[in-house]
Amino acid sequence: MSKFGGSLFGLSLLLTVLLGAATAAAEYYNYGNALDKTFLFFEAQRSGKLPAAQRVKWRSHSGLADGLAQGVSLEGGYYDAGDHVKFGLPMAFAVTMLSWAAVDNQKELSGSNQMQQTLWSIRWGTDYFIKAHPQPNVLWGQVGDGKSDHYCWERAEDMTTSRTAYKLDQYHPGSDLAGETAAALAAASLAFKPYNSSYSAILLTHAKELFSFADKYRGLYTDSIPNAKAFYMSSGYSDELLWAAAWLHRATGDEYYLKYAVNNAGYMGGTGWGMKEFSWDNKYAGVQVLLSKILLEGKGGAYTSTLKHYQMKADYFACACLKKNGGYNIQTTPGGLMYVREWNNLQYASAAAFLLAIYSDYLSAANAKLNCPDGSVPPQALLDFSRSQADYILGKNRQGMSYLVGYGPKYPIRVHHRGASIPSIFVQRSSVNCVQGFDSWYRRAQADPNVIYGALVGGPDQNDYYSDDRTNYEQSEPTLSGTAPLIGLFAKLSGKLGSYGGGYSKPYQTPKPPASAYKATPTTYTPKQSGAPIEFLHSITANWMAWNTRYYRHKVIIKNNSQKPISGLKLKIEELTGPIWGLNPTGQKNTYQLPQWQKTLKAGQAYDFVYVQGGPQAKVSVLSYY
Repeated sequence: MSKFGGSLFGLSLLLTVLLGAATAAAEYYNYGNALDKTFLFFEAQRSGKLPAAQRVKWRSHSGLADGLAQGVSLEGGYYDAGDHVKFGLPMAFAVTMLSWAAVDNQKELSGSNQMQQTLWSIRWGTDYFIKAHPQPNVLWGQVGDGKSDHYCWERAEDMTTSRTAYKLDQYHPGSDLAGETAAALAAASLAFKPYNSSYSAILLTHAKELFSFADKYRGLYTDSIPNAKAFYMSSGYSDELLWAAAWLHRATGDEYYLKYAVNNAGYMGGTGWGMKEFSWDNKYAGVQVLLSKILLEGKGGAYTSTLKHYQMKADYFACACLKKNGGYNIQTTPGGLMYVREWNNLQYASAAAFLLAIYSDYLSAANAKLNCPDGSVPPQALLDFSRSQADYILGKNRQGMSYLVGYGPKYPIRVHHRGASIPSIFVQRSSVNCVQGFDSWYRRAQADPNVIYGALVGGPDQNDYYSDDRTNYEQSEPTLSGTAPLIGLFAKLSGKLGSYGGGYSKPYQTPKPPASAYKATPTTYTPKQSGAPIEFLHSITANWMAWNTRYYRHKVIIKNNSQKPISGLKLKIEELTGPIWGLNPTGQKNTYQLPQWQKTLKAGQAYDFVYVQGGPQAKVSVLSYY
C-alpha cells in the first residue's frame, strides 16, 4: 500500500505535487509562447519610421535622418542592443539566423502561423541592407558613434548623439562585414523565394555583388571602421567568405560558390579549425554544418573528399557540445548551461543550440548518426542538447529565472536597455537628455517602466549566478545576435514537442502584419463583394547601375481568374519612387487605373504594367472594381 494509505489528505497532497510538476513542465516547455514573445524584441529594436502594425507601443519613430549628412538614406534597420548604434556585423548575423530559421524551420513556423512574422523581421533588416549597398563596391557598415552613444542614456526618440555613418569601399575594405551581409541576403533570398520571388531576386543580386566585393578587396572591417573596434572587433574574415560562399551556393545552386568553399577550405581554415563556439564573430561551425548538408544528401560529387573534412569539423563542434569529444569539450555551468565567456554568455548558448537543432535535422534526414571520439550518438541527442539550453533560458536553472524577458513568473526587470528603462515618449512627452537619463533612470532601483518582451539578456555567470541590475551590462544587456537564434530554436522545439501547458498570459494579442506586406508570387486578392479573384504576378526583367544607384525594371501582370469580366479596376500603389507605364493616375494619391482602351478585363484575361525604381518593389493592392 502507498505511504498515503488511502488518506484523503495524502491523496490531495499527491495530486497537488503532480499538478505542480505539470505546471513546472508547462513553464519550461511552452516554446510556442516563447517564440511569440521573441518576435516582439525585434520590434522593440526597430530604427526608422515604424509601421501601423507595430505591436510594441512604447516605441516611436527614430533615426529618420540617418545617413543624410553623408548623402545617403540609411533609415531603418535595427539598433544593436541596449544602445542606439546600428552595427552592421551583428545585425547581418542576426538576419542570417532569422533567415536560416525561415528556410529550415519553414514547416514549424508555418504550422504556428509565424512565418509571416518571421519574414517581417527579416525584411526590416534586408530593406536596410539594400539601402546600405548603393554601389557594387560600397557598403555602409555602421550608423552612430559607439563612444558618444554609450556616454548618454536617452530614448531612441530623443537621440542627441552623433549619427555619423561609416562606409566600406575598395579603398577601405571589410571582407568580414561585407561577407556576412552577403550571407544574410543570400539566406534571406531563400526565405522569400516561395512568397515574393521578385524581392528574393533583388536580395540575391545584392548578395552576389557583396561577395565579389568582399573577396576582391580583402581586409578587416574594423581597420576601415575603427569606431567599431571597442564593441565588435573582428577576429578575421576567412570564415565570413566561406560562410557567404556556402549560402550563395545554396541560394543559387551555382557550382562556382561550392568550388570556392572547397578550393579555399584549407587556406581559409574551413577544414582546419575545430570549434567550440558559433557566434557573430566566428562562423566556422556554421559553415561546416551547412556544407555537411550537401554531403549528407549525397550531392558531394567531385567535392566529396573535402566535404568529408568539413563534416569532420562539424562533428567536432557537435561532439564537444555533447561532451563526447575525447576530452576536448565545451565548458558548462553547474546547472548545465554552455559557458564560453563572461560577457553576454547566453548568445553563445542560443547560437549553439540552434545550430545543433539544424544539424540534428540534417543527420536525421540522411538516416545518419553523429560519430564522436567517445562513441556514436543518434541525431536526437543533438536536439536534446538544444532543448536543455532552451529550458535553461526559460527558467529551468538554479535561480528559477527566465532569461527571456516577459516569459514566466520571474524574469529580469532591470534590463540594460535605454528604451525599456525610461518611460515611453507617449507617457513622458518631454525629452530626456543625455545626463538626465543617467541620473533619473539608469541608476534607479525600480523595475523598468517598459517590459522589453522577448529580449534574451546576457545571462548568468559560470556559477549560474545572475544579478538583476541595470548597471551590470555584462549580464543584463540583450543583443540582436543573441536573441535571433531563438526564433529557429523555439520554432523547432514547438513543432517537435508541442507548446505544452497554457503558458503565460500574453502582453499583446498577436495580429499579423498586413497581408499586402508579403504577397506571395502569385498573389491573390479576393474582394468580399463578388468573390472574383484578381492575381498579381511580379517579376524583375532587368537591372542596371546609373548615377551610383541600382535600378530595377519591375513587370506586374494583372490576371482576372474569375468566370466573369471585371471593370473599373482601381489599384493602390505605394512606395513607388520611379516612372510607371501602362496605368493612368486617377488624381487621387497613390491610385491608378487601367487605360481607357482597357477598361474591362474579360474572364481569364491578363494585362501588364511596368515601373522602374531603385530598391524594393512597390506595394500593389486592389482598391475597387465592379
